[in-house]
Amino acid sequence: MFKMFIQGGTIMKVGLLTSGGDCQGLNAVLRGVAKTLFGLIPNLELYGILDGYRGLIEGEWRRMGPEEFSGILRQGGTILGTSRQPFKEMQTLNENNTSKLNMMIKNYKENGFDALVILGGNGTHKTAYLLSQNGVNVVTIPKTIDNDVYGTDLTFGFDSAVEKATYVIDAIHTTAASHGRVFVIELMGHKVGWITLCAGIAGGADVILIPEIPYDLENVMKAIEDRNKQGKNFSIIAIAEGAMTKDEAELPKKERNNLIAPGNRLAQILSERLEQDVRAIVPGHLQRGGDPTSTDRLLCSRFGAMAGELVKNGQFGNMVALRGTEIVAVPLEEVAGKLKSIPADAQLLRHAKLLGISMGV
Repeated sequence: MFKMFIQGGTIMKVGLLTSGGDCQGLNAVLRGVAKTLFGLIPNLELYGILDGYRGLIEGEWRRMGPEEFSGILRQGGTILGTSRQPFKEMQTLNENNTSKLNMMIKNYKENGFDALVILGGNGTHKTAYLLSQNGVNVVTIPKTIDNDVYGTDLTFGFDSAVEKATYVIDAIHTTAASHGRVFVIELMGHKVGWITLCAGIAGGADVILIPEIPYDLENVMKAIEDRNKQGKNFSIIAIAEGAMTKDEAELPKKERNNLIAPGNRLAQILSERLEQDVRAIVPGHLQRGGDPTSTDRLLCSRFGAMAGELVKNGQFGNMVALRGTEIVAVPLEEVAGKLKSIPADAQLLRHAKLLGISMGV
């Protein structure tokens, strides 16, 4: 049972953790949560749990004061560290006949935590929901450059990643035009194409290939050849790391999962079939490094404030989310295990086509 700490003298212990891959804005969110909690709860003890769920599993955390959250609004990375702890391993029994889930619950209860604020993506949210189902007071915040967490219009880190990806496309334009080359730029996004579609439109890509729309190689080549006929002797192809051809999409799941480097694969095929120099560019982790954009800083600060309010009010088992212009609470049961991909009828797709961008179909 959640205790109301605000009126009395009871100490409230809250743990913060950042889980999964790093991205821009993690520190901005931590700052937002901390500033809100210290302002709302007089008897707060705030603990930074180190390296995500690993720290909760192994009992590694440290108490933090308000001063430790000063000056980190624009700082990339996470001051708490992070790690990946696959959801599928959480309930697996080890040699001591216990699981990572049991160890987290044990550490949470034995050390008197009253709530956890968890920053993470899809896998993190599945684990957070599992903790919530087992009596742990949880509030989560959707973090990923991929923008694929269900239930929120935007995740923090996404805008910053799109900014970096757009910069890469912008920079490649000049060398592509100067040399009459075709450049294939492979962008992050895991199983969805949000970064590639948005950065592709913003950067003026000629072809955009995303996981949601398996592409036809002949249509990609036609788009390039059509540009050449118009006197445009260069082309920019933005391809998501999860993109596949129509033939590849028909493969068994295990074989599809073994496909890697779609940008290099496509560049090699095009170089063999086109009478043009074709190069592949993979900006990789550049897209999730560095400082957050002002848009992300604003979103992170609002997410942090809302999460702090939910903790103060005892509204656990929720994820904070952006819906339209409002920050709202969404039950974890509506989020966990779901993927937010680009809908077939998305207005973004229609606008890309109206702009003359080929989607490879």
